[in-house]
Amino acid sequence: MTAEPQHYDEVLPNPGFEVTPGSTAVVITDPQVDFLSEDGVIWGIVGPSVEKNNTVANLKKLLEAAHASGTPVFVSPHYYYPTDHSWKFSGAVETMMHAINMFDRNGALTTEGFDGSGADWEASLKPLIERDDFVVTSPHKVYSPKTNDLSLQLRKRGINKIILAGMSANLCAEAHMRDLIEDGFEVAIAKDATAGAVLPKGDAYEAALLNFRMIASSVQTTDELAGQL
Repeated sequence: MTAEPQHYDEVLPNPGFEVTPGSTAVVITDPQVDFLSEDGVIWGIVGPSVEKNNTVANLKKLLEAAHASGTPVFVSPHYYYPTDHSWKFSGAVETMMHAINMFDRNGALTTEGFDGSGADWEASLKPLIERDDFVVTSPHKVYSPKTNDLSLQLRKRGINKIILAGMSANLCAEAHMRDLIEDGFEVAIAKDATAGAVLPKGDAYEAALLNFRMIASSVQTTDELAGQL
């Protein structure tokens, strides 16, 4: 008789994650209009997952808990400037983002046209992000923080543990998780404070969940992680 296949949660160890005040931070990727708002250019394929996970409300809850507890917050945004559109090659999603002007800004040295644009923060999160004690890193240009100063900003503040959330699950969030872990950080994922594209033959969020579980130290709900802050 063939045994029933086990769910991956039943066969993978769960290392756990303990919040340590002073060395733990919240990192949010791409909490921007183009991902999280009905006005965003990609809402048609990510909107169902954002709504199902209650992603915006959970990001808000995580940011509020971090603020209340004095936990540092780092936001890693995705921006494209006019000069970025002269790149000579790109991957599939990069090509799409350039074509639909996703995350576009008028230039690296100006905020003209930023307010309310697709590159701006989602409206309900904006007052929580635009705080003097929240660190907004330089932009990442593809998916991971290899092209920005996130690791430097974290190291300079003595951070070695990360609660990671934001958009999108299998792209920037997953790439940040992988890169931070390779750089020596301990990472927990807030699994309902992210979301992914829903395509005709694939659910990007579900794909990311498996990789989160296989790679991160812990995968928890926002309520569970916020409760530890």
